Amino acid sequence: MTPPEAADVDVAIVGYGPVGEVLANLLGAAGLSVAVFEREAGVYHAPRAGHIDGEVMRIVQTLGLAVEVEAITVPWKGMRFVNAAGDMLVERPGPTAPGPQGWLDDLYFHQPDLEQCLRRGVERFSNVAVYLRHDVFAIDESPQSVTLRVEDLANGELREVQARYVVGCDGARSLVRRLIGTRQYDFGLHQPWLVLDLIRTRPVALPEYTTQFCDPARPMTYIHPRGDRLRWEIMVMPGDDQARMTRPEVFWPLVSRWVGPQDAQLERAVIYTFHSLVAETWRRGRLIIAGDAAHQMPPFLGQGLCAGARDAFNLGWKLARVVRGDSPPSLLDTYGPERKAHVGAVIELAVRLGAVIQTTDREVAARRDRSFATEGPEQVPQVRTLPIGAGIHDGPVPAGTLFPQPHLVDGRLLDDAVGYRFAVIGEQSLLDRAGADVRDAWRRLDATVISAEGAEIQAWLARLDAQAVIIRPDRFVAGTAKTVSDLGALALRLAQAVGCPA
Repeated sequence: MTPPEAADVDVAIVGYGPVGEVLANLLGAAGLSVAVFEREAGVYHAPRAGHIDGEVMRIVQTLGLAVEVEAITVPWKGMRFVNAAGDMLVERPGPTAPGPQGWLDDLYFHQPDLEQCLRRGVERFSNVAVYLRHDVFAIDESPQSVTLRVEDLANGELREVQARYVVGCDGARSLVRRLIGTRQYDFGLHQPWLVLDLIRTRPVALPEYTTQFCDPARPMTYIHPRGDRLRWEIMVMPGDDQARMTRPEVFWPLVSRWVGPQDAQLERAVIYTFHSLVAETWRRGRLIIAGDAAHQMPPFLGQGLCAGARDAFNLGWKLARVVRGDSPPSLLDTYGPERKAHVGAVIELAVRLGAVIQTTDREVAARRDRSFATEGPEQVPQVRTLPIGAGIHDGPVPAGTLFPQPHLVDGRLLDDAVGYRFAVIGEQSLLDRAGADVRDAWRRLDATVISAEGAEIQAWLARLDAQAVIIRPDRFVAGTAKTVSDLGALALRLAQAVGCPA
């Protein structure tokens, strides 16, 4: 491996929302030197994202923040889709027990609370410096490093910072994405909605579950995130004056059948346009994008923040290996294709689900209602079954799909035993027969080796029709094996694919 190039920091992160916060935690724990630049002075006070799933809880578990994050969440109570007549079209019950990821599959939270947890996590690492009220206004590239031109917005002072890599977690208007020069693939959904966040000031009988009102006259969504917080998302219809939609005399009548100004105070009323976009190129040289900078999706599956956290989890281990010299820079070429395919499939599901909600043609809505009446309620699609795109995985499905998190015989969850590393999991008799070259491949992958003992992990291997499995640091299956020969060949191929030096 060539020695690291000279730079002030290994990685500069532009943008300090949830995605930048997750990535800063991962890179900080990996020992990389990191500088984070954020225009704002602190966590944005208003609620925005409000849902995470069991996969994201595995990510914060890896960050060592699961206890703190779980404390600020509440279980999702389920979802109902109803038509204009009040008939239920779709129902998905809320989780009552941990799912395959070892956590409840759906949780609600208040975004400022989540971000405070993540930022406190970053404070553990002296190798991560966070610069609030600092604006990155220009980026210059060279073969050896990237120079960021930064303004301290508190005093107007300008400075330059050199980084080996820059990750743009800088949102939908991303500077880093513009510098990469990528086009965005458009899935075709661009619909304005009024988002109304309220805080209940006196008892009002409202359901705990989320309700999608599939009324062609005015599609709406009701959400009860937690405590006294309430949210309505109200579709902007043709003829609506968007400039007036956020005024009390307009929005209170829209929700008057449930709540009024005597029951709740306004926290926020804002028009959002729900987009469905994914960047075609996620990396060019030393510039990389993640989160909303790389994709935007409608909120119908509650996967916007989840997708960004997955970006960081996919990218973090690859950046760490490249910066440390354990893998060549070409490993980073796998990040975009893997994540783009996955998030594109999630966006397609969200757009498809949104079509059920957003139908405004009464004849189309009537056909939809009849279809549900004859075929039964359709369940909301599951994201955890979707595979990542081509990259560091070997063979057909289940390779490239998310591996679950069973308990081990000592009671620990799998990820607590593995860490943010590769893992080789298999029957002990098979592991014992691995030759020196195979064990060397495990070492080069920096893999934790775990004996497949206990009913839970045995059951998952049986479902995969395998005697052993290699999983990646981001918990996706790298490949499966039935024999010691298969396992050895798999390990050697993966070591070569990751670019591990012999």
